[in-house]
Amino acid sequence: MKQDTAVQMFEDRKIRTYFDEKMEEWYFSVIDVVEVLTDSSNSRNYWFKMKQRVRLEDGIELSTLCRQLKMTASDGKLRATDCANVQTQNLRDHMSEAE
Repeated sequence: MKQDTAVQMFEDRKIRTYFDEKMEEWYFSVIDVVEVLTDSSNSRNYWFKMKQRVRLEDGIELSTLCRQLKMTASDGKLRATDCANVQTQNLRDHMSEAE
C-alpha cells in the first residue's frame, strides 16, 4: 500500500492530509481541521476537551470515528494524530454544536 501525504491549504491555513490508495480515501488531520473551523489558538487542547465533553454528554467516543496516522508535526517529526475521512461528518456536527 502506497501512502501519499500532502499539505492542503484552506483559507491560508495548512491541513495535513493522507491518501490511502487501497481504500481510495483521503484522511485529514482532525487537529488541523479543528483549528480552521474554530479559530482556536490551541486546537489540540480544544479537540481533547471536545472528545471528553461528547463522551460524557452523549456517550460517544469521537476517537473511534478517527484513524491514528503518523503525520509530520510542526517540529518535523512523525507523530500519530487523529485523522478523519470525508465521510466522518459526526466530527463537524459536534464542533458546530460545541460553539
